[in-house]
Amino acid sequence: MYDKTLVHDILGQIIDAVEIAKERCAFAKSQDDFIDTKEGQEKLDGICMKLIAVGESLKKIDTITDKVLLEQYPQVEWRKIKGIRDFISHHYFDLDAEVIFSICQDHMDELLLTLKQIVKDLNQ
Repeated sequence: MYDKTLVHDILGQIIDAVEIAKERCAFAKSQDDFIDTKEGQEKLDGICMKLIAVGESLKKIDTITDKVLLEQYPQVEWRKIKGIRDFISHHYFDLDAEVIFSICQDHMDELLLTLKQIVKDLNQ
C-alpha cells in the first residue's frame, strides 16, 4: 500500500498548477497569441513551467503508487502528459506554440476534472 496522504498532497499541488496554467492560457485565441508579443511569450514560458511541474509530479505519483493509481483513470493520457514534460525540459527551443495552445484548449479541463475525481476517490 502507498502513502495516500503524500499522494493527496501531490495531487493538490498538481491541481493548483493546472488551474494556474489554465488561467494563463485564457487570454489566447490562437497559438499566435503566445508568440506575437512579449507578454504572450512570458505566458507561454509560465505555462510550460507548470506543465513541467505537472509531468514531474505525475511521475512521482507513479513511483509512489507503483503505477497503479493513474491507470485507474484511462480517460487521461498520462504518458503524454509526462512526455510533454520531458520534451519541454529537453527540447524547449524546438517547442511549437501550437502544441501548448492545443493542450490548453483541448486537454486542461478533462485533466483537471480527473485530478479532482482522483482526490475525491482517495478521500472515500
